[in-house]
Amino acid sequence: MSSFEGSRIDHLNLPVTDLARATAFHTAALAPLGIEPLITVPATPGQKAMQAFGVHPKPFFWVVEVDRELAYDEDTHLAFTAPDHATVDAFHAAALAAGAVTLRAPGLQPEYHADYYGAFVATPDGVNLEAVCHRAG
Repeated sequence: MSSFEGSRIDHLNLPVTDLARATAFHTAALAPLGIEPLITVPATPGQKAMQAFGVHPKPFFWVVEVDRELAYDEDTHLAFTAPDHATVDAFHAAALAAGAVTLRAPGLQPEYHADYYGAFVATPDGVNLEAVCHRAG
């Protein structure tokens, strides 16, 4: 399979209702992928509380606390790349330990392509979070 590197997305924000819970979950679940908390922004007048995650020094995934009801389901889907199958497996284990529920266990997902190895979990907020490796074995 050809390289899937080179995303043109710079960053994205995910609204959450409990920033502390979301920060703890994503810190644990994303650690096997080398993604870590980088910037904490406290709430101030005109500014929502946020936590940025990324690979030092670049944040690219932000959880943002909102004070409204949210309705996520499996169609709200975020996928992070993993370098190998073992990292996908480690993501899945870490996410479950942090409170996620398995949507699809780690394994080949040939409906996408022959080498697509992914694991899908529902976060405590109901977001479909995935780690995927596009390399064979």
